[in-house]
Amino acid sequence: MLKSHGLKVLGVTAALSILMSTPTIASAVAIIKIDGSSTVYPVTEAVTEEFQKSKKDAVKVTIGISGTSGGFKKLCRGEIDIANASRPILSEEMKECNKLGIKYIELPVAYDALTVVVNPQNNWVNSMTVAELKKMWEPIAQGKMTHWNQINPAWPNASLKLFGPDSDSGTFDFFTEVIVGKAKSSRLDYTAFDDDKLLVQEISGNKDAIGYVGYAYYAENIHKLKVVPIKSAEGKPLVLPSLETVKGSTYRPLSRPIFIYVNAKAAQKSEVKAFVEFYLKQASIVVEEVKYIPLPDAAYKLALDNFTKSKTGSGFGGKSHVDIDFSGIAEVGVSDEVLMKREGRIFP
Repeated sequence: MLKSHGLKVLGVTAALSILMSTPTIASAVAIIKIDGSSTVYPVTEAVTEEFQKSKKDAVKVTIGISGTSGGFKKLCRGEIDIANASRPILSEEMKECNKLGIKYIELPVAYDALTVVVNPQNNWVNSMTVAELKKMWEPIAQGKMTHWNQINPAWPNASLKLFGPDSDSGTFDFFTEVIVGKAKSSRLDYTAFDDDKLLVQEISGNKDAIGYVGYAYYAENIHKLKVVPIKSAEGKPLVLPSLETVKGSTYRPLSRPIFIYVNAKAAQKSEVKAFVEFYLKQASIVVEEVKYIPLPDAAYKLALDNFTKSKTGSGFGGKSHVDIDFSGIAEVGVSDEVLMKREGRIFP
């Protein structure tokens, strides 16, 4: 019995030795957890690849695409370090974070031109007005507006096939607010995706399809999709999404900033601090490479200053629609400079 007991003691001692040594091995690789918007994903993915190379894979960054709403839920629960977001944090999300004691640092990283696209074989749509888009996507259109000629009598009596992001998407929130007039207010009889790559694939394979995506997804698939110029109203000029029209404030109302939100407590970790600093210093180059529109260089420097000073909260009052006017003041009263310089504040 004594011998047997001795063997057991030796076994436990060996097991403890292994367990005690395991954290040392694991701790050699720090992990940064990111989740959220599929629109922001290409930027964060590109930054991550370069960052991990620079760290010789001593830091591992994981990136999920649960949508902007999904990312904020995880951020507010303290499950991730950084949330990708294609819209500002909403009032109810602020309240949830506040209730759970989570503070966050809001960092705009690029501008996007939300892009309306159809199948390349579509030879009848050469432009659309905001009013036509509303007629197509508003809740009362469900089950009623089912053919193209119901939207515009000049278009054919062909089936109208609608494709778009799912309801967890910040792109969905933004589009419905600026087109329909209320965030998350949309007809539900459309095909929804949580992955923009699949959305592109479906539109490129269906002649009667129409949908909307972040500009980078159109730019990467320019031969698979046909872009639709937008008129903000009758009598207004047709405007295509581009670097020039976004910066010139003529692509309205579908221009928007996109963000990362950093858990303020996580930002104190050396690997997260290094990653965010790297992100903001490389963003102007990376953003252009993945086909989004960079912020001015001075804006990235101000963002870095906000991060260094841990300015928490949001500067957007809990609204998903932030129509930045690059020539001066935005409709919501936020100039390009104020966008970055504003004092961090929480709107509970």
